Amino acid sequence: MAKVLIFVDKRELASGIKEYFGQFECVIQDKMLVSGDYIVSDRIVIERKTSSDFVKSIIDRRLFEQLKTMKENYDRPLLIIEGEELYGSLHPNAIRGALSAITFDYQVPIIWTKSLAETAGMIYWIARKEQIDHRREVPIRAKKKAQTPEQEQEYLVHGIPGISIVRARSLLEHFETPANIFNASEKDLKKAPNIGPKTAKMIRKVLDRKYKKK
Repeated sequence: MAKVLIFVDKRELASGIKEYFGQFECVIQDKMLVSGDYIVSDRIVIERKTSSDFVKSIIDRRLFEQLKTMKENYDRPLLIIEGEELYGSLHPNAIRGALSAITFDYQVPIIWTKSLAETAGMIYWIARKEQIDHRREVPIRAKKKAQTPEQEQEYLVHGIPGISIVRARSLLEHFETPANIFNASEKDLKKAPNIGPKTAKMIRKVLDRKYKKK
């Protein structure tokens, strides 16, 4: 049986899910993903949330920003909610409203799992179906086709490690052209919205590093 490839966000490794993937025929590669926690094909990105984190992400609105970013970069984003105790500090109606918004407004399917082991199995079988049955590739970046010159510019800047589509747009709005971004100093980059000192330094490091042929 051929092994499938699954990209896992580095921050997800603390959950211990990598151990559960060990029982399946798959290769796990950890990356700093711009959107989602798992990439299993060129069109499917998966966000995993425990029931408690799901509730917290509704309260701080983080969930909806994550869903928006996934939809901007992948054709079929998916949300996995792990655990059985969903209702707690948040009123049940708020939970129901969020679930309705996810399903109908954002049009993101939800899969429920009871444990981390079940989540790992679900992700593996989705990846297997995509890569083995449908013969789809697993690029580290979204392959969504740009339809306008502006989208092509966003995609270009979005290719810089650590630059989300939101940051790419902020940079383009501030500097007006990709060329201006690539030529900007670290000091100038820090002046752009959503770009802190760490990100500005990282951008210049990537752009200034000499390419070494393997």
